[in-house]
Amino acid sequence: MLTLAPGQLESYLAQYFWPFARIGACLMVAPGFGARFVPPRLRIVLAIALTLLVAPTLTAPSGVVLVSINGFIITLQQILIGAAAGFALQTVFDSLAMGGQLLANSMGLSFAFNVDPQHGASTPVVGQLYMLLVMLTFLALNGHLALLQALIDGFKTMPVSADGLSAASMWSLVGWGRYLFEGALAVALPGMTALLIVNLGFGVMSRAAPSLNMFAVGFPITLVFGVVIVLLGLPAVQASFVSLFANALDFIGALFGGGA
Repeated sequence: MLTLAPGQLESYLAQYFWPFARIGACLMVAPGFGARFVPPRLRIVLAIALTLLVAPTLTAPSGVVLVSINGFIITLQQILIGAAAGFALQTVFDSLAMGGQLLANSMGLSFAFNVDPQHGASTPVVGQLYMLLVMLTFLALNGHLALLQALIDGFKTMPVSADGLSAASMWSLVGWGRYLFEGALAVALPGMTALLIVNLGFGVMSRAAPSLNMFAVGFPITLVFGVVIVLLGLPAVQASFVSLFANALDFIGALFGGGA
């Protein structure tokens, strides 16, 4: 007959619930896993499956009851840690989407929007193209497995406790947001510069031939140049994503206390 000592059931629940909170929070935010087209039930099932594999190797904080003030604080810390890891990687994807939006504005496609299935919002077609490209690259590089590996390894360097993320880690997470703009400029700046040169050429032509309708002539030419620039810049976009993804994994490892 199975018997449980007083407090043993609460200890078992805590051992599984707190890792589940961290893993589930990460899957709700991380790219791919947290997309709008992924059913929440599927994320919960995946989080439960990972928790069942990881939790037996972990040790719950001793002397802490799950339903208590300290247990509530630990739960919030685990949710914050998981969401921070997913946010760090999501920033990389959003930076490339932002770079595509900047390039679309320069080439005259700011009015061409498409529904982004990952976020459930309308985004410029160039940004959507970049998002599809980097998502395929992410899956081809087994990035989803690398994220799960970093998340599971984080239980060793940052075990479940009431400490959680320090103030320095929170500030480093805030500073990580700069990659949203750095990645966008790295992707869009070469194309924007090339299109600026094209527009300067049209400006010289308009001064030389004032009667020429530059809007009717320049817009299709700018659009064609923009499409060529996007085509030629796809390898650079992919290389930028690979570099940013590697930096994101290093940052997640440092966030979990594993060093840069």
